Amino acid sequence: MAKTTTKRKYDSSRRKARARETQDQILQAARRLFIDRGYLGTTMDSIAQTAGVAPETVYSIFGNKRTILSRIVDVSVVGDSDPIPLLVRSQIREVEFEKNQKRQIEMFAGRIQIIMSNVAPMFEVMRGAAKTEPEVAAMLKKYLDGRMKGMGYFIDCLLANGPLSEWIDKSTAIETTWALTSAEMYTLLTVDKGWSGEEYEHWLSTSLTRLLLP
Repeated sequence: MAKTTTKRKYDSSRRKARARETQDQILQAARRLFIDRGYLGTTMDSIAQTAGVAPETVYSIFGNKRTILSRIVDVSVVGDSDPIPLLVRSQIREVEFEKNQKRQIEMFAGRIQIIMSNVAPMFEVMRGAAKTEPEVAAMLKKYLDGRMKGMGYFIDCLLANGPLSEWIDKSTAIETTWALTSAEMYTLLTVDKGWSGEEYEHWLSTSLTRLLLP
C-alpha cells in the first residue's frame, strides 16, 4: 500500500512538472512571436506551431491570446513563473531593509535594469496592440498603475531612512521615478543609443540620487 501511495505522489509531481514545462514552452514561443510579428500578427495557431504543441493545448491552458500576453508580462516582471508578487520577493525587500539611502537607490537601479531588460520589449508589444485592442489597452493601464504603486513603495523605503531633497515632494518624487524607470526610457537608451545594461544602471542610479536626495 505504501508503494502505491509513493508511486501516485511521484506520478502527480511528474505530471505537474510536465504541465509547467509545456506552459513555459508556449510562453517562450509566444514571446518570440509577439516581439517579431507584433500582437496582431501572432495567432494562436502560430504560437502552438512554434511551441511544438497542438493548438488545443494552447487554448486549454490559456484560453486566448490576451491571457498569454498578460502571463508573459507577469513572468517578465518577476523573472519566473512562481506565483509570488514582486514587492514581497527577497530582491525587492532587500532595498527596504537597507538603511543607507544612496545604497538603496543603487540597489533599486540594479533591480530595475534586470526587470526592464526582460519586460521592456513586451511593453512595446502592448502599446502597439493597445491602439486597436481595448482589452489590451486596459491591461497596459493596469501594469502602468502597478508600476506607479511600486515606485510609491520605493519612495516610502527612502523616506524611512531620511528626507528627500527639499525641492521635491513625495508625489513628484514618485512620478519622476516612474518616468525615469519606464520601459520607453530603457528602450531609448539601450536600443536606440546602444547603452549597455551597466551604463543604464549607472545613469539611473546617478540621476535618481541627484534628483531625490538632499
